[in-house]
Amino acid sequence: MDDKAYERVLTNVGPRLRRLRQDRGVTLTALSETTGISVSTLSRLESGGRKATLELLLPLAQAHQVPLDELVGAPEVGDPRVRAVPQRRGHMTVVPLTRQPGGLQAYKMIIDPVVGEPDPRTHEGYEWLYVLSGRLRLLLADRDVVLRSGEAAEFDTRLPHWFGPAGGEPVEVLSLFGRQGERMHVRARPRGRDKED
Repeated sequence: MDDKAYERVLTNVGPRLRRLRQDRGVTLTALSETTGISVSTLSRLESGGRKATLELLLPLAQAHQVPLDELVGAPEVGDPRVRAVPQRRGHMTVVPLTRQPGGLQAYKMIIDPVVGEPDPRTHEGYEWLYVLSGRLRLLLADRDVVLRSGEAAEFDTRLPHWFGPAGGEPVEVLSLFGRQGERMHVRARPRGRDKED
């Protein structure tokens, strides 16, 4: 990369950082608390008054949960395939099917049978589940339903909810939810149960 191209990349970092922050509805103060970078430095970085450095970009990429090359504007042309990396979370394997954070997120989940009582939780957002294989038990407020392969459910995640295998076999699920669904879960207790099968 020649000096002019390098300078052009650095000049575009600030507006890109501002747009990314605003699209996510994050204030400079909140971003400062997350990254440890002062509000004035963040403001100067976004306005072009300060040059981007690796020391500034790394915590910003982590805070926004984006690859570093997205912050500096690497070309978007390339392989469109999502390189899904399975992650183990408790009793389930989660495979992210989208690569950009924020907005609608898609996951494939393989949930193993659970020992113990379900622990319903709540969080902001709206979720859609589709059973690919097996049987899924869904507790939603005072409802207790079983979904079979090919069935779907959608619900407001502010209601206490829990889902897992309906029997002793794993269940495979496709999950879609918006960025609010990524917030921390808060424990809640169900009011009662209504068996359906």
